[in-house]
Amino acid sequence: MNKENLTVVNEFVFQGFSSFHEHRLTLFVVFLTLYLLTLAGNAVIVIIISIDRHLHTPMYFFLSMLSTSETVYTLVIVPRMLSSLIGLSQSISLTGCATQMFLFITLAINNCFLLTAMGYDRYVAICNPLRYAVIMNRKLCAQLVLGACIIGLLVAIIQISSVFRLPFCAKEVAHYFCDIRPVMKLSCADTTVHDIINFVISSMVIVVPMGLVFISYILIISTILKIASAEGRKKAFATCASHLTVVIVHYGCASIAYLKPKSENTRDEDQLISVTYTIFTPLLNPVVYTLRNKEVKDAIYRAIARKHLA
Repeated sequence: MNKENLTVVNEFVFQGFSSFHEHRLTLFVVFLTLYLLTLAGNAVIVIIISIDRHLHTPMYFFLSMLSTSETVYTLVIVPRMLSSLIGLSQSISLTGCATQMFLFITLAINNCFLLTAMGYDRYVAICNPLRYAVIMNRKLCAQLVLGACIIGLLVAIIQISSVFRLPFCAKEVAHYFCDIRPVMKLSCADTTVHDIINFVISSMVIVVPMGLVFISYILIISTILKIASAEGRKKAFATCASHLTVVIVHYGCASIAYLKPKSENTRDEDQLISVTYTIFTPLLNPVVYTLRNKEVKDAIYRAIARKHLA
């Protein structure tokens, strides 16, 4: 390797959606609309849960934390992506890139483990209902949320330390944000060890929480099937339907994005997968929990009724 290849890179430039150049305005309008719906939907969930005493339960506490985390998660990525679609600067400093990657990893992993906490909550509610209030007390709920955040922070620190220890020779990131693989591809050093570290960590933070949720639902379903009345079974399934829908889409997208062989997809396919978990998945949370969840819908109706009476 000659000295010319070791030029210090002070900033990166996102290639963004350069393959879809003629559709940039359309993409901007679509993504902006979805982004505003995501922000509004998650804000509604957080506000409704905070003002309606009927929703002051562990399940909705976790949901409000997830909505808050999802909102910050989109704020880290989407505004810069939208600005690049209308031709504004697509460059980012190394520090800015490291910060964006750090926040993205922290929040993405936090979301994974919050969904696991919600799965445990549903397990206790259905499999051990008489002790639910004792087990799912405020202290445990706070510990589960704090634990999810700490795991996210620790993994992010490890990943950032691994990636930004590398020397970089190229500056064009084949993506619209600082994700791990596209940034590592810019290094002029051998990234084999870093790729293995990345795969092992990704596997652990996706497979472990996904496995715990899977075990929870096996126990939940076996308990529900023992319920004598059809109405009781239907009600029990209904309490899990929203969470299960979000879990399947969230872990499904994460698995496709981070557990596949790195050369399997083209750059355009990788970007489309990324759009799914940075734009569509955060929107899924408010849509599912407001359209499919009777308790949240009832809380919204009560809030609207109070406003009219005021």
